[in-house]
Amino acid sequence: MNKAELETHRDLNIPGLNRRRVDVWLPEAYHANPGQSFPVLYMQDGQTVFDSWKKGTGGWKIHQAITRLAEEEKIFPPVVVAISSTLNRPGDYLPAKAMSNSSEFDLSEENSPLRNGATSKLVSDLYLEWMVGTLKPAIDQRYRTLADPENTALMGSSLGGLISLYALCEYSGTFGKAACLSTHWPALGEGVLDYLNEHLPQPGQHKLYFDHGSEGLDSEYEPWQTRVDALLRQKGYREGKDFASWYFAGEDHTTTTWGNRVHIPLTFLFGTID
Repeated sequence: MNKAELETHRDLNIPGLNRRRVDVWLPEAYHANPGQSFPVLYMQDGQTVFDSWKKGTGGWKIHQAITRLAEEEKIFPPVVVAISSTLNRPGDYLPAKAMSNSSEFDLSEENSPLRNGATSKLVSDLYLEWMVGTLKPAIDQRYRTLADPENTALMGSSLGGLISLYALCEYSGTFGKAACLSTHWPALGEGVLDYLNEHLPQPGQHKLYFDHGSEGLDSEYEPWQTRVDALLRQKGYREGKDFASWYFAGEDHTTTTWGNRVHIPLTFLFGTID
């Protein structure tokens, strides 16, 4: 990875949210075609996207997947905006409006399994406001981007999958696509189904990708994913066109497994063949 391909921004912060780093990766075509604008992929848990690769310890390696797929002319390569998570990750990522319908977890409780030893404040609505009102305008101003919803996508895993889905539902006029890998449905319980029933955007203009494995935390996801898939079909989402849902037997809840299969959601979101 050349230094010119990865740029770090530390000035995109607002009161009420923990400070965080934003890394932007530019595909080779960005430099080769100075008159061209590009779609954008906003990724949660951004520190696992590039830092792990630089340290040689695994990670998503998403830049390699995008480069390979672009060379094979299977996708239009996106600019990748990797948003680092913070000690308040549960509070940033758990969808507030879905949480209000669920008693599964209370972040204020000392024994909450989502606190990770940190003081968590439920600020996911503010986090989305930051993405839409601060981060995206800055990215669109600083880079040659295609700013319309059709070319603005989200991706995340586990809780990052939940917040990506939440962002698409809350700001369907800003985000047109979301890939949710190993989505941690149990954190919300029945509330997420009630929320999606009320807030899913109309089918036809948006794309949703889901997947899960069978091991570790992923072993809990199949019953939930089955119900979400059924709801999408009920709402008129066409499988293979408007949404995709994959099951990977034997795969666990790790960045390595997500990176190994990231070419599938990338192709679904940015494929050259619709």
